[in-house]
Amino acid sequence: MSPARQISRDVFPFLRVHTDGTVERYAGTDSVPAGFDPETGVLSKDIVISSSTNLSARIYRPKSVPEGRKIPVVVYYHGGAFIVASPAEPMYHHGLNRLVREAEVVAVSVDYRLAPENPLPAAYEDSWAALEWLAGGGGKVDEPWLREYADFERVFLAGDSAGANIIHHLALRRCRSSLAVKIHGLVMIHPYFWGKDPIDNWWTFVCPSNEGCDDPYINPFVGGAPPSAEELGCQRVAIFVAERDILCDRGKAYYRSLARSEGQNGKVRVELVETKGEDHIFHLFNPDCEAAAGLFDSWASFINHE
Repeated sequence: MSPARQISRDVFPFLRVHTDGTVERYAGTDSVPAGFDPETGVLSKDIVISSSTNLSARIYRPKSVPEGRKIPVVVYYHGGAFIVASPAEPMYHHGLNRLVREAEVVAVSVDYRLAPENPLPAAYEDSWAALEWLAGGGGKVDEPWLREYADFERVFLAGDSAGANIIHHLALRRCRSSLAVKIHGLVMIHPYFWGKDPIDNWWTFVCPSNEGCDDPYINPFVGGAPPSAEELGCQRVAIFVAERDILCDRGKAYYRSLARSEGQNGKVRVELVETKGEDHIFHLFNPDCEAAAGLFDSWASFINHE
């Protein structure tokens, strides 16, 4: 290896950075095209949200929706520790096809910019820009599938791991803003939150902050009062955790904080769904297992529960 191509940092198991500044990813780089999925009967296509930042998304809908019927909207943010993956990665694409079939929704899977080429808060800003685009004049966004099928009174934000972290911050920001989109509920799958004691060096790699794992982006329990359900500005929150996931305890602590505030105001319903014997995002790595079927069923039921 030439001196210009020596490794300056290895962020296992995701990528390595070379001394010449190039980034070599060895996870999350596979992709599949959008189109019709015969197994689920779901259509998808790629759309541009903002050409100035190359912000895009993959949008999904059932092939058949009764004429005049409006269905819920799920805005999805993928995981990958803010440094790998995309909506086109096979496990995310197939997972969204499955959700759209089982929950009968329109889904918008956001392709936010990744670190280290784009350090945080780039991913948060892209994610917010996607919500601004969706608001598009009170639900009149210029996208035919949304205009024809979307029920803008039933918009859900959903994400796994880093994506669940993102929707926590999006909900806080939307509640404090005048953005004209109503968030009915949040679905947080294995949320990526740390405490004051770091577990790995991934976070400090993606977020140039002097606060480390006490940065409010990764630790929702710092900076004053613990997170409350009312601050999220929606009616319902579902938090999914997996028993063997290193993030499980933090997800439960987040749930308990929301649940305590739920009891105080009575306006928000907060649910915890724990999968025994499974690890982080098992439903994507092993989608054919019984536990994955249970997770997707719970997810779809949460969306369609009135």
